[in-house]
Formats: sequence, structure tokens, C-alpha cells
Amino acid sequence: MRRCDSQSMGSAINTMHRLELKIPPVVLVLLIAVAMWGVSLATMNIALPIYVRVFAAITFVAAGAGISVAGVIAFKRAKTTVNPTKPDSTSALVRENIYGFTRNPMYLGFLLALVGWAVFLSNAVALLGAVFFVLYMNRFQIVPEERVLTAMFGAEFVEYKAKVRRWL
Repeated sequence: MRRCDSQSMGSAINTMHRLELKIPPVVLVLLIAVAMWGVSLATMNIALPIYVRVFAAITFVAAGAGISVAGVIAFKRAKTTVNPTKPDSTSALVRENIYGFTRNPMYLGFLLALVGWAVFLSNAVALLGAVFFVLYMNRFQIVPEERVLTAMFGAEFVEYKAKVRRWL
């Protein structure tokens, strides 16, 4: 078994940091959706009537779209950026409306859309795409955003974080 030396460990950490805030979440969702489709072609699907799949998928996607749009509207009303790759461009800490229930409604909406897609594909393995989305977003998008917001808004953001959950 090979031991990791501090140089290779530092290189791995630098690589991880380079991935932070680099892939726009909507691009990530599209990439994951394509991968989910590929998985559904290669693995066994669950036998569900088409009307059940379509109804459930539309329900998840519509709920996700509504939640995401509510997040965008709240940001626009506060006149702050919706660009997820530039959290340092934030001009206001939004805590009202949908942001009183979830700190990341746009990402939650994307997650619900991916779940809806997996349901439509009727493939349990494809649901792993939604799990990957959450793990990736937590590490490479949300945690870096939270670092920036803590630096910008200090105790106000820390207090908000303590009251409102990251996802639900």
C-alpha cells in the first residue's frame, strides 16, 4: 500500500479547489441527465405504466421549476446576481419568501427535475444521478458559496444558516 506524501496530497487538494464554482449548475444538470439516460439504456428499467411515469415526472419537474423560478424572482427583486459561478458579485443576502424554507431553491429545483427525469426513465439506478448532483453541489458549489457569503455578510449569514436548511 502506497502512502500519500504531502506533495501529492497538496496536489489533490489544489485540484479539488480548482473545481469549485467552475461548472454552472444548469450545465451539470444537463450532463447528469444525459448520463442518467445512458444508464437507463444499459440497466434494467422498472415496469411502470407510461401514464404513471409521465404524471409523476411532470409533477416533480413542475415542482422543481416552480421552486427554482421562485428563487430567481427573489434574487431579481433584491437586485442581486443569479450567476452561480460569481458569488462574490452578490449584493444582498436574500432571506425572504422561498429563502425562508431553503437556502438553495434553484439547486433544489434542479434536484427535483433530475428525480422527475429518473422517474420518467423508470430506472432506479438512474436515481444515482440525483445523489451525485447533491454530493457534487454540496462540495463544489454550495460550500464555496457559503464561504464567500460568510466573508461578505458575517454574523447575518451565520444566523441565517442556523435557521434555514441547505436543501430542505
